[in-house]
Amino acid sequence: MSVKEAIAQGKCALGIEFGSTRIKAVLIDESHSPVAMGTHDWENRLEKGIWTYSLEDIWTGLQDCYASLAKDVKEKYGIALTKIDAIGFSGMMHGYMPFDKEGNLLVSFRTWRNTMTEEACKILSPLFAFNVPQRWSIAHLYQAILNKEEHVGSIDFFTTLAGYIHWKLSGEKVLGIGEASGMFPIDSVTFDYDKTMMGKFDELAAKDGFPKKLAEILPKVLLAGEEAGELTAEGAKLLDPTGTLQPGSKMCPPEGDAGTGMVATNAVAVKTGNVSAGTSIFSMVVLEKALNKAYEEIDMVTTPDGMPVAMVHCNNCTSDLNAWVNLFDEFADSFGMKIEKNELYGVLYRKALEADKDCGGLLAYNYFSGEPVTGLNEGRPMFLRTPDAKFSLANFMRAHLYSALAALKVGNDILLKEEKVAVDSLMGHGGLFKTPVVGQKMLAAALNAPVTVMDTASEGGPWGMAVLAAFMLEKNGETLSEYLNNRIFAGQTGTTIAPDAEDVAGFDAFTASYVATLPAQKAAVDGLK
Repeated sequence: MSVKEAIAQGKCALGIEFGSTRIKAVLIDESHSPVAMGTHDWENRLEKGIWTYSLEDIWTGLQDCYASLAKDVKEKYGIALTKIDAIGFSGMMHGYMPFDKEGNLLVSFRTWRNTMTEEACKILSPLFAFNVPQRWSIAHLYQAILNKEEHVGSIDFFTTLAGYIHWKLSGEKVLGIGEASGMFPIDSVTFDYDKTMMGKFDELAAKDGFPKKLAEILPKVLLAGEEAGELTAEGAKLLDPTGTLQPGSKMCPPEGDAGTGMVATNAVAVKTGNVSAGTSIFSMVVLEKALNKAYEEIDMVTTPDGMPVAMVHCNNCTSDLNAWVNLFDEFADSFGMKIEKNELYGVLYRKALEADKDCGGLLAYNYFSGEPVTGLNEGRPMFLRTPDAKFSLANFMRAHLYSALAALKVGNDILLKEEKVAVDSLMGHGGLFKTPVVGQKMLAAALNAPVTVMDTASEGGPWGMAVLAAFMLEKNGETLSEYLNNRIFAGQTGTTIAPDAEDVAGFDAFTASYVATLPAQKAAVDGLK
């Protein structure tokens, strides 16, 4: 049927993802192609030392994003968006949203960006013999218990941002397994929270006066393809206050942006991997066997269908790069030059290809916030150079592109060099790859592996979430990997860039300086308040 007919009959799937700087909606038809989109830009704020978004930010943002999608449908096809077959929500993983029994949020939403749970992690990681990162929900919960925060005794339920949205729209307190793996460790045999670790936590928390068992307050875990409720009448009104959207849409398990990134890049099978590079950056590699030991720099999570994944998550990626591009934009504007932003990014990024492979003695740290991979609870963006450095625009841009990837390289050097993890294919997606070739080439140098960017990668996580919603309705006995290979990516094209030996050596040299100079970053945090 035509796209217009499909929309009119509700034969479409919708994915909405809450990213760090943008909420984006993608509507797909029966061929899984995007047919309409909506967006809403937003920013986290630092309030009383906490990176957060308010509930008003969340709901006005969601409603504006959906209104933008509905407007796109009206303008393109001349019809109203009244019904949708399947809907899925995804968001920034981890974080902390605790609620009381009346459903009231007890403290402001603590996002993944907060690095305030070091004490909790130092207790939980050895207790579990499993790396518990600072941004994980269980780390936030236990830190609140250790801090004897007043709200702890009133907790009836806690979840993530995606889980919260799904709950309010469907009434179901559930999470997709990939998102759940950022709340508490998952057992990939039972496809549920690790019961042994839960028991250890309950025993520990009880000694600290916590009255609840984890099983009572965690969301239920679901696998990709399972049904996770329906859009209620109240939920439809929350999503679309105009009342045009009808309730009844099937809802798939809410996922994290890591899981949707894996789906969007066809990287859910063993020995595949992907890198998502935007405000934050993370790599995901699906493992064929367990790692030899736990590493602070590597998180163990899962694919949306429960396969174990080694994740290197870095809090900082393009924020500092964007700040420098904005500075160049301001400079141009001062001379009356009006340069389109994408063109400016393209020119500056491509300039980096002319640079010395090791950046000619230039060094940068892109730490807007703390970076646990390199042991920092706070960050201060820094640019350094030796007196005899080759201080050119090309080297300057390459240093900042390297900086955006350097912490990721530090973590992946453990995975790829020490653990000898095999990766057959590595997919890149996110804003860093918007300018062709440049981001790919730098990432290939960082990880010494071929990097592919698919033609659909620009659609990113919201499209991946819409695909997961469609999978719930269409799977017909297929695994998620089979479904993606057979129905989504068959015939898809992309570009692959292999690592250049000189680029790899140059990045290794840059990283050696980067690691050796980390004490200066720590001193900057202590000295620059």
